[in-house]
Amino acid sequence: MSQNQATPLMPHATASWLVDSTGLTFEQIADFCGLHILEVQAMADDLAGAKYTGRDPVRSGELTHEEIEKGQADPTYKLKIQKVPVQIQRTKGPRYTPVSKRQDKPDGIAWILRNHPEMSDAQIGKLIGTTRNTITAIRERSHWNIQNINPKDPVTLGLCSQRELDAAVAKAAKKAGIEADVVPDSKLVDDKQALIDELKREREDAARAAVEAAQEAEAEAWLAARRADGVPKE
Repeated sequence: MSQNQATPLMPHATASWLVDSTGLTFEQIADFCGLHILEVQAMADDLAGAKYTGRDPVRSGELTHEEIEKGQADPTYKLKIQKVPVQIQRTKGPRYTPVSKRQDKPDGIAWILRNHPEMSDAQIGKLIGTTRNTITAIRERSHWNIQNINPKDPVTLGLCSQRELDAAVAKAAKKAGIEADVVPDSKLVDDKQALIDELKREREDAARAAVEAAQEAEAEAWLAARRADGVPKE
């Protein structure tokens, strides 16, 4: 597939629908959806790790029946997307924080209030992605969950990067007329590196598992083809 070729909005769901509803080859479907042919084959053999609900690309306008028929008539034909999905860009607004980390925000706010009182509520709100009411409640200890709030470095919590925190602290210090001593925390650096290494290992393990599953699917398909041709199983 060309690197600049547009792909469907939901490639895996679209591939699942094409596998179930058309006579297109795995290669044609993989090329159109921007997937590896083994991923498509795994879907067809029901060996994919995730199950996808099929998405009809004809209904979405990304394909036409005529285009599908051309592909079914000629296995070498490369399907052309009819309607390129609109890329939705996030508008300006509060900093987005993943749902899994939102419960950590009060801890990060408390840490900043304790260690960098020179930072304004507006700066904290922009850095952490929170409201002034929440910051005020934590500062005045009137927050509904104040008994369970423990100040923790927002960088360690993953609420912002060290560079963003340093920049905010430096800006606040300059505005307040004080010198900002930004000293790297060796323990923090070690913790961050350990987290990076752990995430890297998880990605490598997931990639290895996907390759093994794909290889197994390919081997099963090869054996099935041999059995269909009358060749006894070795």
